Formats: sequence, structure tokens, C-alpha cells
Amino acid sequence: MAQQHFFVTGAMGCVGAWVVRNLVQEKSSVTVFDLSTDRHRLELIMTADELARVSFIQGDLTQTNTVRDALTDSEATHIIHLGALQVPFCKADPPVGAAVNVLGTVNMFEAAKAAGIRQLVYASSVGVYGSKDMYTENLVQHDTPLYPLNHYGVYKQANEGSARVYWRDDQIASIGFRPYTVYGPGRDQGMTSTPTQAMLAAARGEAYHISFGGSNGFQ
Repeated sequence: MAQQHFFVTGAMGCVGAWVVRNLVQEKSSVTVFDLSTDRHRLELIMTADELARVSFIQGDLTQTNTVRDALTDSEATHIIHLGALQVPFCKADPPVGAAVNVLGTVNMFEAAKAAGIRQLVYASSVGVYGSKDMYTENLVQHDTPLYPLNHYGVYKQANEGSARVYWRDDQIASIGFRPYTVYGPGRDQGMTSTPTQAMLAAARGEAYHISFGGSNGFQ
């Protein structure tokens, strides 16, 4: 069986860095596609030898031809699409947020189609759901109606719709994960980064107040 080769977008972010680390430790080939060249999150959790096994391509998800050519040239067999702008950035500049998060995802599906890759994994978000008072049940199921409350959540909902259309029209299978609160090394920005900041404060012996709480259950 040929070695699996993963094309990973958004690898300079927290989740992406951990995905790359795990793939490398499983002896898979990895090509990273990201606009950023800041590798500090990768360097937090990977050795220099592990990083040397990763190929890096700098590129913009909003550029259709750039994404397509990068994927084709990489000769990857699998796609993990994590590239996106987070909640604060989408709020500050909705047009750019839409371009990166929605157009960027469509470009990734188009690149997969051009390269003959028939499946991909992408990051959606728990942000596609609404607030607790919008639901009659405390335990929110994966098929519960979606009521996103911000641009970021709306963009993620749009991506789930695009994924369904690419399956219907082009038979490109996909799995969209809806992460909840992400914490740990590398989670240093974003709306729910405060649990990580609280851990760092505790390690320094300092008090810290987390500005939000969780009341919904998800299954």
C-alpha cells in the first residue's frame, strides 16, 4: 500500500499544528499549505527532526489557482482542511472572513476535484449552533437545527452546505468536525482561548477569570 500523503491547510494554528505532529509521528508524509510562515506553534510541540520531514507551501486560500496548483504539485493523497479566520477576525472584517472561510473551502473542494481526490476532512465548528434558549433539549445532537450567532458560525454553516453539494454533484465525500472549546499548547488566540490563558496564569501563581461558561451539552 502506498504511503499516505496529507495536504494540511491551517497548520500554523493550534489544531493544525497538533494534526501535523500526529501525522508525522505516524510516519505519514505531510505538506502544509498556509499563508502564515510563523511556525511557533509547531515548534512548541514538534522536534526539529520532525519538522524537517514536513514540506511547506506558502499560499492564499482565496486564490483558486494557487490552491489547485499547490495540491496537484504536492501529489497528496488526502486533504485535511483547517485553514480559517477565527471569530474575532471575522467580526472585525466580515468580507475577508467570508473570503478565507467560505471561498477558501470551496477552493479546497475544487482543488480536490481537479486532483482526483475523492474525500477530505474539514473543520466546521460548534459555532453553527445557537444559544441554549433556542433549544428545548439540553443535549444538542449533531442534527439539531443550526442557528449561528456570528459571522464565523454562518460561514461554517455555509461550508457544511457546500460539502453536501460537492457530494451530490461530484461524489466528493467529506467529514466536517465541529470542535468545541480547544485548549492547550498553541491555543493563544481566538474567542475560547481563555482556558489556556487560565492554565498559564495558574502555573505562574496568578488569579485569572474565564469570561464565559458552558451550559449546553453536545453529542
